[in-house]
Amino acid sequence: MILTPAITHRNATLKDLPAIVPIYNTTLSSRLITADTEPVSVESQLSWFADHDPDHRPLWVFYQENLLVGWVSFRSFYGRPAYQGTVEISIYLDPNARVKGFGKAILAECLEKIPAYQVHTVLGFIFAHNEPSLKLFHSYGFEEWGHLPEVAELDGVKRSLKILGKRV
Repeated sequence: MILTPAITHRNATLKDLPAIVPIYNTTLSSRLITADTEPVSVESQLSWFADHDPDHRPLWVFYQENLLVGWVSFRSFYGRPAYQGTVEISIYLDPNARVKGFGKAILAECLEKIPAYQVHTVLGFIFAHNEPSLKLFHSYGFEEWGHLPEVAELDGVKRSLKILGKRV
């Protein structure tokens, strides 16, 4: 049994972006997590960072003691007013924090805290071949709400996307 690691989180600041971007870039080579195929730069993520609002659509950094273990982005779904209570969650872990229970601890914390942001529905967009993430989200009660067959191509391989959802 893996013990849940003790973690804390806070709103990310612009000073965190140089630590957020490398964690994101470490996921590229696996072709499991993101549809980006080339590393992104801090400069290219400034607009993405600015789209987050600590009061409505936060970007959180997670720590164990003073060590950054990962970050979470909450983004608006579809951008129309009727969807205001729905967010897409993205979780990224530092390579040294993977497969150690941090994903579970972070997702649990997010699901507990996000209703305070007037959110009632959380969505995860996960590649169908990303079994670890699918297993994680299913273990917290997410259900498959959509399947987009072969909508992405990574290294010449067509990949499907699953949309997982949960009411909170």
